[in-house]
Amino acid sequence: MPAPSLDYFNDTHHMVRESTRRFVKDCITPHVTEWEEAGTFPRALYRQAGELGLLSIGHPVTYGGTGDQDVFLKVAASEELMRCGSAGLVASLGSLDIALPPVWRMGSKALQDRIVPGVLAGNEIMALGITEPGAGSDVANLRTRAIRDGDDYIINGAKTFITSGIRADHYTVAVRTGEPGYNGISLLVIDRDTPGFSIGRNLEKMGWWASDTAELFFDQCRVPASNLLGPENSGFFTIMLNFQMERLNLSIMAYMTAQLALEQCLDYVRTRETFGKPLAKHQVIRHKLAEMATQVEVAREYTYRCAARMAAGEQVIKEISMAKNFATRASDMVTHEAVQIFGGMGYMRESLVERLYRDNRILSIGGGTHEIMNEIIAKQLGL
Repeated sequence: MPAPSLDYFNDTHHMVRESTRRFVKDCITPHVTEWEEAGTFPRALYRQAGELGLLSIGHPVTYGGTGDQDVFLKVAASEELMRCGSAGLVASLGSLDIALPPVWRMGSKALQDRIVPGVLAGNEIMALGITEPGAGSDVANLRTRAIRDGDDYIINGAKTFITSGIRADHYTVAVRTGEPGYNGISLLVIDRDTPGFSIGRNLEKMGWWASDTAELFFDQCRVPASNLLGPENSGFFTIMLNFQMERLNLSIMAYMTAQLALEQCLDYVRTRETFGKPLAKHQVIRHKLAEMATQVEVAREYTYRCAARMAAGEQVIKEISMAKNFATRASDMVTHEAVQIFGGMGYMRESLVERLYRDNRILSIGGGTHEIMNEIIAKQLGL
């Protein structure tokens, strides 16, 4: 397959790509099937990623990070991590990228000093708690309530589908502190051992088996007001700012899922014979692969363009929503066709395309559904 455009990646990016590739080859690939079947992976992997500097990409230089301007550093590392073939593992390992930025953007210096270093080192795990049982993508109407009581907030409510929720040490949680709608939302940091906070079962999922996914419950949960991120009722803006990078990461996950499925097919059709000749010699298969390759290439290149505009400081709300939708649709098509090309073997758990097919399904749901993305795009078009 053609290498990514050199216009986007410099020598530093290539170095990060190579070190991430070695990390995946040495520390993940030999164990990934075992971890998938077990539904988890060792906590030590966070520390290994932290020691390598992978967890620090995109986070403040003050705490040993790379800063949040070099977007393609994140792209390079994310692409290589996805080559492990377990999107669930990548999602859990990267949960800090959606949970930690509100802390270093909006938290007090004391809160930052207490939390950021340990998470970037991989010694602690952080999760983001937004989705609720009855709300889904409707962030503006979340119901988990936080009421100010002296120097504390008292929280009641629940969250669900929380990536890294089972074993996180800290949670960035969206709560309602004000009026209905987006103007009444705040973000609070809640530590695992906070009284009144409990973690439910590890949710069993269609895909992303290696990712722990939890329900969270708050019953008169008392949290210090100093854990508030930014001014009260300003959380919606921070959540929306967070979503741009999350949607970029999901776009990367989508086109890399499709890329891996395509590569599996290209190898398979050269060796698998039907009706006396390799699959690659059947026109219907060749044309399927041509369409699949086109979808992957376009999804990747458009995502790169959005990343370049983000790196230039532009707001790309419409464009990154388009990128996520296009990349996830491409991944839908490519993983579906990959299983079809593999036939019965594509339905077997021993086949990577089977896992890619399952893992892919969440990508057009997480970080805002395909339908929500279309609503955002329509609003940006002035409709």
